[in-house]
Amino acid sequence: MTVLSDSASRTPPLGVSSLNGKSGSGGGGALVRRLRTSAPVLPFLSYVILVLGVPTVAIINYAFRSNSGHFTWQNIHTILSGGQFRTGFETSLKLALVTAIIPGILGTFIAYAISTSSHAPFKRISAATSGVLAQFGGVNLAFMFIASFGFVGVATKWLNAIGVDPWSHGFDLYKFWGVAFVYMYFQIPLMVLIITPAFAGLHPAWREAAENLGASRWRYWRHVGIPVLTPAILGSMFLLFGSGFSAYATAEALTTGTISITPIQIGSILQGNVIAGENNIAYALAFAMIVILLITVVGYVLLRRRTSRWLR
Repeated sequence: MTVLSDSASRTPPLGVSSLNGKSGSGGGGALVRRLRTSAPVLPFLSYVILVLGVPTVAIINYAFRSNSGHFTWQNIHTILSGGQFRTGFETSLKLALVTAIIPGILGTFIAYAISTSSHAPFKRISAATSGVLAQFGGVNLAFMFIASFGFVGVATKWLNAIGVDPWSHGFDLYKFWGVAFVYMYFQIPLMVLIITPAFAGLHPAWREAAENLGASRWRYWRHVGIPVLTPAILGSMFLLFGSGFSAYATAEALTTGTISITPIQIGSILQGNVIAGENNIAYALAFAMIVILLITVVGYVLLRRRTSRWLR
C-alpha cells in the first residue's frame, strides 16, 4: 500500500489543463503541416490569379460597359445581332470544329500505331517530336507553309512537276481551308500527346479475356476498346476545339487579317484599325470566347472523369 501510494503521489494527475495543452499543440501541428503542404501551391495560385483571374475580371467588367462607363447590354447585342462580328464568331466556331474532328481522328490512329509498337526508341522519338510540333505555331509556321505550299512554294512546284496543281483545283492557303490545313500541323501532334496515355491505360487482361472467350480483334475493339476510349477521345477533341478556337498568331501572320475570325477581329479593334471607340466591343468578343472556352473545359473535365473510371 505504501509503494502504491508513493507512486501515485509522484504521478502527475491527468487534468483538464494537460488535455487542453495536448489538443492545442496537436491543432497547431496540424496547422503547420497544412501550411507546409499548401506552401508550394501558393506561387501557382498567385500566377493563376494575376495572369488569368485579374484579366478575366477586367474583360467581364468592360464587356458590359459603354464608352461613358455605364452598364449596358449593347456590346453583347452588337456581336450577336449580325454583321461582321457574328460572322467572325461563326467562322471561328467552324474552324475550331474542323480542326478538332479531323486531327482528332488522325491523331487517334497515329497514337494507336505508336502505342502498339514494341520499339521503345520509336515511342520516345515520337513523343518528343509530337511535343515540339504541338508547340510550333505563329509567324514561323505561317512562313513555313507559305514557302512550301504558297502559290510559288517549293512543294507547289514539285506538285506542278508531276502534273498536280492544287491551286488550280480550288486550294487557297490564305482562306478558310488553307488556315485549317495549317492548323492541323500542330493539332495532330497535340492529339497524339493527349490520347496516347489513354491507349496505355487499356489493360492487356481485357484483350486476353476477350480472346479466350473467342472474340476477334474487331469485336474486342467494338465492345471493349472503343467504348472505353470514346470519352477520352471526345475529351481530347474538346481540348483541340479550344486550341483551334483561340489560336491567333498563325492565322494573322498567314492571312494578314483577310479571314474573319474572332481573335483577329479583337486584335484589329485593340490596334485601332476600326472605328474609334469600339474597344468595349473587343472586350465583349473576348467575353464570348471565355464563355465558349469555359464550356469546352467543363466538357473536357466531365469526360475526363468518366474516363478515369476505367483507364487507370
